[in-house]
Amino acid sequence: MMLETMPVTDKSTNKSKAAPSSDSMSQSNGHQNNGHQGIQPASLETDQRPWGNFTVLEDGPGYKIKRIVVMPKHRLSLQMHYHRSEHWIVVSGTALVTCNGEERLLNSNQSTYVPPCTKHRLENPGVIPLILIEVQNGQYLGEDDIVRFHDDYVRDIKG
Repeated sequence: MMLETMPVTDKSTNKSKAAPSSDSMSQSNGHQNNGHQGIQPASLETDQRPWGNFTVLEDGPGYKIKRIVVMPKHRLSLQMHYHRSEHWIVVSGTALVTCNGEERLLNSNQSTYVPPCTKHRLENPGVIPLILIEVQNGQYLGEDDIVRFHDDYVRDIKG
């Protein structure tokens, strides 16, 4: 894919040079290498769930970044993971987070950390979709590293 360029003036030399345009960035999903070795999906796929959906934005050694959408009045299962921690950043909407038995409301631009082996739940108590970014860290990030303690949708419950 060729990047479109637009002239940019270098203030130190007052000369123009080519720089990627915002149009070319949006056409390439905004991904630039920037020198890091993250593995970026060839195409972003969205997985549907009873509570909403998630899209893996980037997946690399020891980390995964997801965009999660929780529909109004829905919630994920009360769960835990043995091999990963999660950091949630609210982009829009309101999140009701349960972590280790404590509930906390988060709004846009607020975040929380969920350590490994900690019971947690994410809920959307609002009337608009909750959108958040989840950053997972750990040695194993498979979707099967989940222990469900309670689930509104009667999926596999342990314990």
